[in-house]
Amino acid sequence: MKFGIIKERKNPPDRRVVFSPEKLQEFKKQFPQAEIVVESSDIRVFSDEAYKNAGFEVTNDISDCDVLLGVKEVPVDNLIPNKKYFFFSHTIKKQPYNRKLLKAMLAKNIEMFDHETIVKENGARLIGFGRYAGLVGAYNGFRALGLREGLFNLPKVETLPDLDAVKAELDKIKLPNIKILLTGTGKVAKGAKEILDHLQIKEVSDALYLTSEFTEPVYCMADVMEYAKRKDGKVGNKYEFYKDPTGYESNFMPYAKETDFLMAGHFYGDGAPYLFTREDAKHPDFRIKYVADISCDIDGPVATTIRSSTIADPIYGYNPETESEVDFKDDKAITVMAVDNLPCELPKDASEGFGDMFLEHVIPAFYNEDKDGILARAKMTTNTGTLTERYAYLQDYVDGKE
Repeated sequence: MKFGIIKERKNPPDRRVVFSPEKLQEFKKQFPQAEIVVESSDIRVFSDEAYKNAGFEVTNDISDCDVLLGVKEVPVDNLIPNKKYFFFSHTIKKQPYNRKLLKAMLAKNIEMFDHETIVKENGARLIGFGRYAGLVGAYNGFRALGLREGLFNLPKVETLPDLDAVKAELDKIKLPNIKILLTGTGKVAKGAKEILDHLQIKEVSDALYLTSEFTEPVYCMADVMEYAKRKDGKVGNKYEFYKDPTGYESNFMPYAKETDFLMAGHFYGDGAPYLFTREDAKHPDFRIKYVADISCDIDGPVATTIRSSTIADPIYGYNPETESEVDFKDDKAITVMAVDNLPCELPKDASEGFGDMFLEHVIPAFYNEDKDGILARAKMTTNTGTLTERYAYLQDYVDGKE
């Protein structure tokens, strides 16, 4: 079987890659029967020369590969028919902007394996860039706070070489006495927690957080059952919530009254209640002044996220009274950081971490007859131009009926 590491062609450019040269060497060592080539790229965080020095062929022609590995969506015109592709297609939620991409893959008899669909039997994701989104998002949130208050001026992550350099910059700052709420318990939230712990910010319980003021910066990590409750007043269950959240409503306002800085690192599912609405943000007791919306769902559970921001211009202000964007330093503004492609700012570390997971969970499936069902669960489209049974729900989306 021949694997090809493809060039990223989506704009804006993404410097990440599925495998670093070193990790590709590990891949070859574990599975010597695998053929591996690398498509030449002038934007990748690892140079063509680095792959050549690691012993791999770098080429402009990958048409003879069986499996093509990328990160972001492949432009329709660059899709090679009758191949197996791995990348983030952003189609499983019926995203309108990528309907043409899914149609094209079906028309070209491509077997599509979305990185988001690589999951355990219980549905838990096995690979992703979540940790790096959390790390960069938390850093960017503190950068926004420092700029707004004139306390410190952290450099942009994209100007720093790696995670060690990011943490070294954080060692130089002193935070004011603030209360920070971190939502979520998954990879994104744990990445953000890594930054909070590096800063040696004290973690406190929900009970203490909601009832006390402190003389030092503190944070609280809140799971979904803390900020959502059953509408009927009965005791909630998060696994029940994940299956069907429609019987739940927000219980976030007690936190909003006690929080200066919200880091949103939770996963938001269809039908789940919003954390807070635009009306909630107008409440006189609504205390949140800074938001790092790492999850970044537009006009969704975090009402201050009225648009995604960019790596080039990551911060904006939200005026809750007018429900409109203002300068982030405006007296009436809630300062918002809502970059939707955060791991791109740390391409080297993010790529290395992603390769670790991909080599552990995905590559063995090609050589052990997919004994754990990894590939079977992940495959969205077949080489005969149809959706697999697991993703048949996308047919109306493909047909343009949704």
